[in-house]
Amino acid sequence: ELAGIYHSALTQLGLKDYALHINNRKILTGLAELCNTPDKMIEISIAIDKLDKIGIEKVKEELQQRGFIKPQVDLIEKYLSIQGSNETKLEKMKVIFKENKIALEGISELEFVVSGCSNYNIVVDGTLARGLNYYTGIIYEAKAPAKIKIGSIGGGGRYDNLTGSFGVPDIAGVGISFGVDRIYDVLEELNLFPVNMQMGATAIFMNMGNEEALFALKIMQQLREKNISCELYPESTKMDKQFKYANKKNIAFAIIIGSREITENKCSVKNLLTSTQQEIAIDDLTEWLQQQLKVTKQ
Repeated sequence: ELAGIYHSALTQLGLKDYALHINNRKILTGLAELCNTPDKMIEISIAIDKLDKIGIEKVKEELQQRGFIKPQVDLIEKYLSIQGSNETKLEKMKVIFKENKIALEGISELEFVVSGCSNYNIVVDGTLARGLNYYTGIIYEAKAPAKIKIGSIGGGGRYDNLTGSFGVPDIAGVGISFGVDRIYDVLEELNLFPVNMQMGATAIFMNMGNEEALFALKIMQQLREKNISCELYPESTKMDKQFKYANKKNIAFAIIIGSREITENKCSVKNLLTSTQQEIAIDDLTEWLQQQLKVTKQ
């Protein structure tokens, strides 16, 4: 289900070349047991988690610095060097962990996920570790297209014991996150933002004070019900500042409602594209803006 969420979200953003890398912390637990260091699984995970950034040789150096001897480091390197299709990787893992119950359980869970996610860009990745120590099962990271050197743009995993730390034991959970800043950078680099994303709201209501703002909010609700996008400048400040904000966001119309306009049930509407201004009855504003939008589309 989470693979589907990632797939839907990222493909809708245009990131069709993303890859969802998956692994299982049970396999890393089994790796620590094969090294005869079951109490050092977290240390192994932390070192492996740096592989993309520092490379295998630096990872090996770090493991040695953490007290791992050469046969243990060689075994970890053998595991990290597994290549091939998802099926090939899983078979090679079975050979390495043929007598390790916990690792084989993790491999079985990976097989289940892979078999059920054939329509998604799933990649079994034994080098995926995620350094947080509360994960207990499947872990995953969404990777940006390979040509964009930015790494993970989202991730998460399963945790069986996390709630116990907060006094609520025996509740399993699964977490998912997106790196919004990184996704933005990727979309920008790939030029995937739609042109209309650069357009602001159709209209902005100038903030003339608390009473006027409350009055404007009622009108804005009416406009939004007719699918006319609008916003209210967040504070009552100099008009020049408000107009600069509207121009920067490519907003087409600025609507001014002061105390006089409230009394007369009118508003001043400035076309920010042509710098023309006119008074319109508030009751006619919705229809007038709809007509302007039709003209713009033509």
